Amino acid sequence: MEKQQSVMDTINIRYDSFFEQEKKIANYIMQHHKDVVNMTIGELAEASGASVATVSRFCRKCDVDGFHHLKISLAKEIVEGDQEVAVSNDISRKDIGQSLQNILANKVEELKQTVSLINEKELNEVLDHIQNAGTVQLVAVGNTIPVALDGAFKLNEIGIRAAAGTIWETQLAFSLTLKPGDVMIAISNSGESRQVVKMVREAKKSGVTTVGITNNPRSAIGSSVDYHIQTATREKLFLNEFCFSRVSAMTVMEILYLFLTVGQEKSYDRMSRCEGLIADEKV
Repeated sequence: MEKQQSVMDTINIRYDSFFEQEKKIANYIMQHHKDVVNMTIGELAEASGASVATVSRFCRKCDVDGFHHLKISLAKEIVEGDQEVAVSNDISRKDIGQSLQNILANKVEELKQTVSLINEKELNEVLDHIQNAGTVQLVAVGNTIPVALDGAFKLNEIGIRAAAGTIWETQLAFSLTLKPGDVMIAISNSGESRQVVKMVREAKKSGVTTVGITNNPRSAIGSSVDYHIQTATREKLFLNEFCFSRVSAMTVMEILYLFLTVGQEKSYDRMSRCEGLIADEKV
């Protein structure tokens, strides 16, 4: 059963597209979402340092029908996410035990939301395309490069020819060799990486099936690819302006890998052979 994207996830995903005054509202809601449920629109405007009109505009950008709907959605998410262990958004070395619980709770929520947002029909089609591809290229720049490298290793290990790289110019040159029947998997948290967008567009010109793994389906990559798998992130709950987490993207790659492993002929034999060769290098 696919789940509708939560308001908190929508705020995290669209944060970078908000104006400065809207970011003030987003920051306040992320840090005080339980309090917001009992506020009036004027109280939220005053508490966040924004205007009532800005709050109304913010609600529209979050795809809710006004402030009342925003509060109802938040209240529902709070009830559904209630846990036996009390958690907050604070991280402090003065209370490492509680901070670990806070991090765990939000990481678990990231994964739950990521899995719940997956379209089962489209996932099945993506798996078919990857399984039947001549070559699968995983492209990424910056912080998501490790996800692409790990994904390429996993696919090669089970017998699916895959490539990834650390230099985007090399990745771009390789993408120009792809042909119909091949697959490009584009990985980007924001979905706005210009280099990755360029590779996706060139691949599409060659008739390559494109898959995007991003936080935002409305991003440049999300709106360009043939298939989009949305990831969730809660990192802004901890780090305010800075947003980076590869946990959700790694999880999507693990999901693809596990489904492909059980569906790929002789995958376990290939894995065993590969692991055996690697074991010779281990002390």
